Amino acid sequence: MTTFKQLTDFLVELGTDKVPHTNEVFLAHLIGVHQDLKAWGCDEELCRAGMFHSIYGTERFRRFCLPLERRGEIRELIGARAERLAYLNSAMDRSTFDRAVMNGDADGALCITDRITGEEIELSRDEFDDLCRVHLCDWLEQVPRSQEWNYRREAYRRMADRLGGAALESYQRVFSQEPAVGSRVSRDSCG
Repeated sequence: MTTFKQLTDFLVELGTDKVPHTNEVFLAHLIGVHQDLKAWGCDEELCRAGMFHSIYGTERFRRFCLPLERRGEIRELIGARAERLAYLNSAMDRSTFDRAVMNGDADGALCITDRITGEEIELSRDEFDDLCRVHLCDWLEQVPRSQEWNYRREAYRRMADRLGGAALESYQRVFSQEPAVGSRVSRDSCG
């Protein structure tokens, strides 16, 4: 099993410690998501997915994008489940994810669109919940720095409600830091 130090060394070798991300560096954000998921009581695979959650870039974050040809290498490093979740978080069309979050299991299918391939991906409830955990934790780790409190706010709230427990507590704790309406400042976010 790859150690945490080996994972961070790998990320440093990629140069993530020099890439800006929400008023810090990308590596610090990746480590923060890993640590927060660990504090939520998530298993090691899910924490590793969090650490690599945007390794292939996302809809909003393009300052670092590991080529998809390296997916096998990442899979070897963090495990198949963790890599799949990292890929899904990176590749998802967020509007389709938000629609699934808002509809819940009401229509029986939890589907997102892969913005890279255009394919529709149906997720099991467990996989969808894991993706919600990674995605919500990613945002909660950075929103106090980005100050984009209203970015997809209802979807993030629904994820927190869906997951409950530590996720909901973390959402409430982070959003209790929101400044009063007149003092909000919008900054470049890297989601």
